[in-house]
Amino acid sequence: MEIALVALIIAVLFITRAVKVVPQQNAWVVERLGKYNTALSPGLNFLVPFIDRVAYKHSLKEIPLDVPSQVCITRDNTQLQVDGILYFQVTDPMRASYGSSNYVIAITQLAQTTLRSVIGKMELDKTFEERDMINARVVEAIDEAALNWGVKVLRYEIKDLTPPAEILRSMQAQITAEREKRAVIATSEGKRQEEINLAEGLKQAAIAKSEGEKQAAINIAQGQAAAITEVATATAVALARVGAAIHQPGGQEAVQLKVAEKAVEAYSKLAQEASTTLVVPSNMTEVSALISSAMKMVQAQRHDAA
Repeated sequence: MEIALVALIIAVLFITRAVKVVPQQNAWVVERLGKYNTALSPGLNFLVPFIDRVAYKHSLKEIPLDVPSQVCITRDNTQLQVDGILYFQVTDPMRASYGSSNYVIAITQLAQTTLRSVIGKMELDKTFEERDMINARVVEAIDEAALNWGVKVLRYEIKDLTPPAEILRSMQAQITAEREKRAVIATSEGKRQEEINLAEGLKQAAIAKSEGEKQAAINIAQGQAAAITEVATATAVALARVGAAIHQPGGQEAVQLKVAEKAVEAYSKLAQEASTTLVVPSNMTEVSALISSAMKMVQAQRHDAA
């Protein structure tokens, strides 16, 4: 009975040593008689009992690593309290096991020294503006060294940059002054633009007024020209009709009668003016003499008007 129990214990121990189930996204490093033999992949694996042993177990997942806060000195001798977080992943289980005694501490220390070196080459204002560049430089430096440790550095992110309290107060005062300056500039630009708009409006109004006056003068001139043209046309038509009427039977007598009437009217008007001297023919019964006298009167009026 005791022999069977011992055999059962040995069998259980043998199975435990020989059969290994590796979880997904994990890698186990196996040593055979103290020397690296292989890395077990996820799933069921078999070992040689008491000869092979699992020496290291590595997770192949992406691992976040908090980099402790540290004091960095910028190029313009300003102290900055900086902390960040690093993301890495084991890519070579064998190198991760034998490349460094502790790759986590090695990555952390290298991240801190690289960060101090990068910030030391920059001025204070640039450190706040160039975070992406700082992160990229740290990743580049760590990734190059971490190849020998079987680790791939994926990214580094600065969590916080904290300057001293005096620097914070001066920066706040500078920001306030800059904002006030921008407000004054914006106000002056607004006033300037307002004056420009008002002047432009007055200019456009003056132009529109002058254009209106010009168009009105043109319209009046065109109206007057059209009126003169119409009067001249009407006069020409009337004269043409009078000329045509003269050649009609009785036309000459009608013209002489009309002229005689106009002459009488002219004599009556001139008689009312004391300064006018009339020469009246002796025989007023003759129409021709009256017409001749009327023509002389008209010529005399024209001469006086000139």
